[in-house]
Amino acid sequence: MTASSGPLVLAVESSCDETGIALVEDGSRIRSNVVASQVALHAPAGGIVPEVAARAHLRWILPVLDEAWRDAGASWDDIGAVAVTRGPGLAGSLLVGINVAKTLAWVHDKPLVGVNHLEGHVYAAWLLDPGQEAGEAPAFPLVALMV
Repeated sequence: MTASSGPLVLAVESSCDETGIALVEDGSRIRSNVVASQVALHAPAGGIVPEVAARAHLRWILPVLDEAWRDAGASWDDIGAVAVTRGPGLAGSLLVGINVAKTLAWVHDKPLVGVNHLEGHVYAAWLLDPGQEAGEAPAFPLVALMV
C-alpha cells in the first residue's frame, strides 16, 4: 500500500443513474473516485428510465472498478472492507451494485458494509480529496438537513 496509514475501503454506489466506485483510506481521504454518468443516455426520455439505468450499470460497473484500481494504485491486499449503497434508490440499479459488492467481498474474504444512500450524502461533506488538508472534524452528535 502506498502512503496510506490504514486499510482502504472499496465503495460501490449504484443507487440511481451513475455508477460510482471509490477507494477511501482512513475513513475520509479519497484515493480514487470514478463515476460513469448516464445523463446523456436518459436525456431523450426527459428523466431516468429505471430499466435503462440498471442495464447501464451492468455495462459500466467493471470498467469503472478497473479505472478506480488504476487511479488508486492499490490491490486487494490493501482493502479492509467493501461498502455498498443498500438504499434508498432504484431497485434494479441497487441490485447491480449490491451483487457486485457482495461477490467481491465474498471472493476476497472482506467484510461487506451496507450504507444508507441519504446518510452517505451527509458523510460525504467531510471527505477529503487527494492532497486536500484535513479540516476540523465534525462534532457529534450533529444535525444535518437534506433538501
